[in-house]
Amino acid sequence: MENSNEYKYRRAKERVGAIKSFYNNLLAYCIVIPFLAWINYNTTGFPWVIFPALGWGIGLVGHWANAYGYNPILGKNWEERKIKELMNSNDF
Repeated sequence: MENSNEYKYRRAKERVGAIKSFYNNLLAYCIVIPFLAWINYNTTGFPWVIFPALGWGIGLVGHWANAYGYNPILGKNWEERKIKELMNSNDF
C-alpha cells in the first residue's frame, strides 16, 4: 500500500490535471462560440448559435463541477468518505 504522501501527491496531480483540462475547455468555448455567433449573424436570421452555446455550456458546468469536486447530489468529498467506509468494512 502506498504511503500517505504518495497518495496525496497522486490525488493532487489528478486534481491539477482536471482543473487544467477545464480551463482548456473554457478557453476553447470562449473562442469557438463567438466565432459561431459571427457566422450565425452573417448567414441567417435564425439564432441557431444558442443550441451549441447552451449544449457546450451545460457540459462546461459539468466539467467545472468535476474539476473542483462539487457534487450537488452526493455532496463534497463523497468519494473519499466512501473509500474510507469500504476500506474499514469486512467486505473485501
